Amino acid sequence: MYRRALRRQLVPRPLATRRPIGVAPIWHTHSQRQLASFASKVLARVGITSAVGGGFIYTIDQATSGVRDQLSKLKDFANGAFDSAGDFFKGMGADKGSGDGGSDGGSSSQNSNSAGGDGGGSGDTATAVGATAAAVGLSKEEDDDFSKDPFEEEDDELVLEADDEEEPDFEHDETDDIMMNLSKQMIELRNMLASIDHDTIRLPSIVVVGSQSSGKSSVLEAIVGQEFLPKGNNMVTRRPIEMTLVNTPDAAAETVDFPALKLYNITDFNQVQKQLYDLNMAVPMTEAISPDPIQVTIRSPRVPDLSLVDLPGYIQVEAADQPTALKQKIRSICMRYLEAPNIILAISAADVDLANSAALRAAKLADPNGDRTIGVVTKLDLVEPQQARAILTNRKYPLRMGYVGVITKAPTGKQASLFSRKQVGGYQAFVAQQNYEYHYLKEHKNAFVGTVTSTRNLKKKLVKVLERSMAASLKPTYMALQQELEETSYQFKVQFNDRSLTPQMYLANNLDTLKLAVKELSHKFTRSELRSIVKNELDQRAIDLIAEKYWNSPTEAVSPQTLEHDIRELTQLTKDDPHWAKVLENTCGALTKSGVGRLSTNLTTRAILQEVENLIDNTQLRGHPLAKQAVMDAAKSVLSSKYYSTSDQVENSIKPYKYEIDVEDREWQVSREHANLLLKEELKQCEQRMNDLKHEVGGRKLAQVMTYLEKVNSRRSNDPELHANEALGFSQALIHKGKEGLFLKERASLLKMRQSFVKNSKKCRRKDGKYQCPEVFLDIVTSKITQTAVLFLNVELLSDFYYNFPRELDDKFFTNLTKEDVEKFAKEDPKIARHIELQERKDLLETALAKLDSVLAFQRTRGQLTDDDKEKKSFVPW
Repeated sequence: MYRRALRRQLVPRPLATRRPIGVAPIWHTHSQRQLASFASKVLARVGITSAVGGGFIYTIDQATSGVRDQLSKLKDFANGAFDSAGDFFKGMGADKGSGDGGSDGGSSSQNSNSAGGDGGGSGDTATAVGATAAAVGLSKEEDDDFSKDPFEEEDDELVLEADDEEEPDFEHDETDDIMMNLSKQMIELRNMLASIDHDTIRLPSIVVVGSQSSGKSSVLEAIVGQEFLPKGNNMVTRRPIEMTLVNTPDAAAETVDFPALKLYNITDFNQVQKQLYDLNMAVPMTEAISPDPIQVTIRSPRVPDLSLVDLPGYIQVEAADQPTALKQKIRSICMRYLEAPNIILAISAADVDLANSAALRAAKLADPNGDRTIGVVTKLDLVEPQQARAILTNRKYPLRMGYVGVITKAPTGKQASLFSRKQVGGYQAFVAQQNYEYHYLKEHKNAFVGTVTSTRNLKKKLVKVLERSMAASLKPTYMALQQELEETSYQFKVQFNDRSLTPQMYLANNLDTLKLAVKELSHKFTRSELRSIVKNELDQRAIDLIAEKYWNSPTEAVSPQTLEHDIRELTQLTKDDPHWAKVLENTCGALTKSGVGRLSTNLTTRAILQEVENLIDNTQLRGHPLAKQAVMDAAKSVLSSKYYSTSDQVENSIKPYKYEIDVEDREWQVSREHANLLLKEELKQCEQRMNDLKHEVGGRKLAQVMTYLEKVNSRRSNDPELHANEALGFSQALIHKGKEGLFLKERASLLKMRQSFVKNSKKCRRKDGKYQCPEVFLDIVTSKITQTAVLFLNVELLSDFYYNFPRELDDKFFTNLTKEDVEKFAKEDPKIARHIELQERKDLLETALAKLDSVLAFQRTRGQLTDDDKEKKSFVPW
């Protein structure tokens, strides 16, 4: 059926077999009708054969002379067949009034052929011409330069001409096109409904069952016309394979999709077979079988629109390495697919008694009356034709849809696979099998009268059965779909107040919220905030340098009296001293040459990232780890793009302070106050740490250890009291705590002295006292460096970040993320996932209901056209 429209376009019918549209032929007797039907078939065969012969002569115009001679003989043979056909029609006219209508069925037709004399010979000749032309047309190995696919045009007609009882098509039937369109739409609808988890909302598929040796895979590959199913000895089909066949008449190539794996447009069927093998072998041998299906979509101009499911083959006994419950697991998975309304395709081999057919036993359990089961008998050529006929026409195991006999393996020396590429590869192997099946069935035509045979007729039958089964399920499915939509709409209204939400909308809303927060951040995180961050870090660095250069804070406690220059000298200094001038110069140089550019850029970058993280925590994105990481990555990307240029700019801007620093009186007074606060804060932290240490060790014990360490530092090793204290046995940890306490004690004493001097001394009131008050001078240096650095940080880093960060978010989320990634992101939040899933279910149900309305409209249109066609055909003008 799916081929008929294509056939009419490609193969013109002989004029003698045509009649005006709307004019019915006048048959006076039953015999005349039979003779005319037979004659029209003969003439149609001859016409097609002639077209094929002419086409070959035109195509192989530049072939060798040997091939031209063969084609010339073929053309002469076809012309002779035309002459014989003309004699036949003359004889039919002479016998117009003498036929009798006694016999019916196939025997009547055979008798008429025998009685026709020359006409019968002409019919045999025409058949031989068709077979010969089919063989020539399908031998593509001999001439690979043909651009036309032989299966698409006349060769397809000749190879698949085994059904001699089919009536000739006099004119194009619109109902066929509508039926093809209807079947395609119903399969699309079936795939759509499969995603709705509801028992009553589904359309039927054709489920293929059979034992491992019944030829199940060969039948499926014959339907598709390619070898693609996994092969092996150790149960390679471990998962159901849900196949959707889509007829694409205008497609240039056959393609295969794996929707679940996001693999599309695969043209190499070797790759398809390997992919299926790997997916099945992924199931561990300890389980041996899995109910998780593999979804495959095959698009080809040679396949009908079908929905098939290949199930794991039934086994008789578990192997030693297979689980003991394997048989039961296979039955359980198969029974789930065999439930109504699915159509069961039960595969059995002709050389095995149907009483032992595992497929028929399983079908009997799921379909006791045999209403949904089609029996397929394979390997017809392995038994006698009469025995094969008895199997196909048996009444012991009746099936309402009957049996179909096929041959899916051509005989070879090693009984190789149908599509064995060692013999013939790909589509040519399929053509070879079709030829063998055609010739075998034609040779034993009389034995198979009244039965349905050949893979071609199997495909036609499957298309009709599936279309009718789906059509019968449309109205109940429509009612169930409508009811489910009402329930889903009610739940959506109650739970989410009909507020539409999709993953894309959810993502966009959150990003808009984040962008708005970043805009507000640009008004809050300004130069004053940045100045505070950089100044605090530089102040701490200045304190560390002062402690190293002035406060004499080595790792071991050292008595100030042992030092050559003590900071206490600064309080008594009346004039510039070369030593302290050099110390101040070194300290200032260490500060300005400590990599302020990278330090300040790092501080700013960390501060911005922390602010962005805080912004995320105030949005719904806080519940999405992947999205949160993506936002942080976007911020890092923008900041890193300007990191090196900004740090270089800052370093260049502070270069003058490495050589000379000018100080004004106003700056000195401000820095004096700030230095006093820094010393006060440092003293506070020192005292806080000392109190913590006393709580950890104990005030008395800490005092004992510190006294012991002071005596050690005083070098009075001959003191007998010292040796007595050593006998107390202080632990190493306690000694370490004592050293820290001694250090804090000395540091606190120095800080109190320096704070009092900076705050009260007249020498620290003027900028001339920078050598006596290095804390104040270094604070001026840090202030100048901070002010200069912040100018470039604001221009080079912050402004660029506020401008480019929202754009980077759009690029990262809307450009780089796939639809599946966005959906995964949105559904990380359980509440949002429920909202989106309910919205998607509602949308899917509405789409499916609209699609179902369209399919029902097509069905009604088809019914009307069929009724009109019947009325036209019933009108016979006498």
